[in-house]
Amino acid sequence: MDRRKSLKLIATGAIATPIAIAACKTGDKKEGAQGSDATFNLDRNPDELKYEKKLLAEEKFFSPHEMATITVLADIIIPKDEVSGSASEAKVPEFIEFIVHDMPAHQIPMKGGLRWLDMQCLKKYEKAFKDCTPAQQIELVDQIAYPKKAKPEMSQGVEFFSLMRNLTATGFYTSEIGIKDIGYAGNQANQWNGVPAEVLAQYKQSYSEKDLQDCVSFDSK
Repeated sequence: MDRRKSLKLIATGAIATPIAIAACKTGDKKEGAQGSDATFNLDRNPDELKYEKKLLAEEKFFSPHEMATITVLADIIIPKDEVSGSASEAKVPEFIEFIVHDMPAHQIPMKGGLRWLDMQCLKKYEKAFKDCTPAQQIELVDQIAYPKKAKPEMSQGVEFFSLMRNLTATGFYTSEIGIKDIGYAGNQANQWNGVPAEVLAQYKQSYSEKDLQDCVSFDSK
């Protein structure tokens, strides 16, 4: 797959819209709470902070088995390379766990897609996806990662993988690792030296001495 080059484009858009996948019920037993005493390194609006802490305090949506599967998939989509770490090192699985609480419409597509993935592997390899060899995992991923090449009977897997890829790209490229990967430096101090002289001449304009003193000239220090 063409990884970071295309995924950077995905990351510039919104998180993928919910996809209707025939899935299992979400009534599985939930395990453990995420913790309500999480700390945030960035400033938050008080209402936003309260909401985020509420989501983090909820019981986990994904089982340990499902989280392990998400981790494998995320690292297939964005593996570690010479530029930066992998999706799991950027805590993409934790991001996806948070997102399904923040955007519940993703819950059924994600649960159903993970179940579908395991069923395909159980039929072919007699093992769950996370327990398959890397070669077996890639063999199945290759069947659902390219919508135009996928067989009709793989349509559920195609839709699930598209959602998983979009969430992974969004999580990775909004993480510290992903931002460094892109090379985004944030807002930087700048100095405006006025409209270039050739542009002023083109429009027969000029700065007055007051303009130059008050608005254009800067202390070199």
